[in-house]
Amino acid sequence: MSIYFAFARSAFMTQLAYRNEVWANMIGKLVQVFARVAIWIAIYGSTASIAGVSLKQMVTYALLGGAVTGAIRYESIISGIGQALRTGDVAVWLLKPASFPLYVLATELGRAAFRFVILVVPTVAVVAAVYGMLPPASPFHGVMFVAYGLLAYTIIALLSALFGLVAFWLLTSFSLEWMMQAILNLLSGQLIPFWFFPAQVAAVAAHLPFAWIVYYPSAVWLGRLDATETLAYFGLGLGWAALLAVGVALLWRMASTRIVVQGG
Repeated sequence: MSIYFAFARSAFMTQLAYRNEVWANMIGKLVQVFARVAIWIAIYGSTASIAGVSLKQMVTYALLGGAVTGAIRYESIISGIGQALRTGDVAVWLLKPASFPLYVLATELGRAAFRFVILVVPTVAVVAAVYGMLPPASPFHGVMFVAYGLLAYTIIALLSALFGLVAFWLLTSFSLEWMMQAILNLLSGQLIPFWFFPAQVAAVAAHLPFAWIVYYPSAVWLGRLDATETLAYFGLGLGWAALLAVGVALLWRMASTRIVVQGG
């Protein structure tokens, strides 16, 4: 695993070289989060709560959702795989003693760690200072939020790799990025929490892997799940992560075979 740690470390250090881009991304992230919070403030107006959810809870939910999705960029994983496919660099990985999908994930992990420290934490701190942010419902929920956050990063990275590897059959990754974005906006709870969904739709969405990216980490922080539910859904999320990992491994095996067949 030391080789993949080296990939992640290298990606982290590389981000330090682009300081102007860091400042631009920070400003962009601030504007994005402020806009999201402003939308919910406008929706609530003078209403104390909607569906049993207060405005303060929704502001906290928006901040937490940005903290989870603001660090890792699924489009970087998908486009990285697509670019390696277009340039033919992916074929070289068949000769290396390392896994191409793990290289892509490790590299993005290094970038994600950088974004979390330099972009996400300051952004959340600034917006929380302006609008206020609720603390975790209990110490237990705070600890489990961290666990859910790590699980969220794992799931979104594996999903991105899964989408990216489909490019070996489509020979393009651009449409896959748009598809991933649309699914995340709708089924992760990023834009609208599931408690505002129709009951039947929410019941289905809450058991898809996308729900563990934004909805469950935020719901745990807010205490929307009791201890038993928190542990149960965490176990289910681990199951989804394991299943996605197996899917990525199998799809890469099929994709690498396809490279050999097409390339001779």
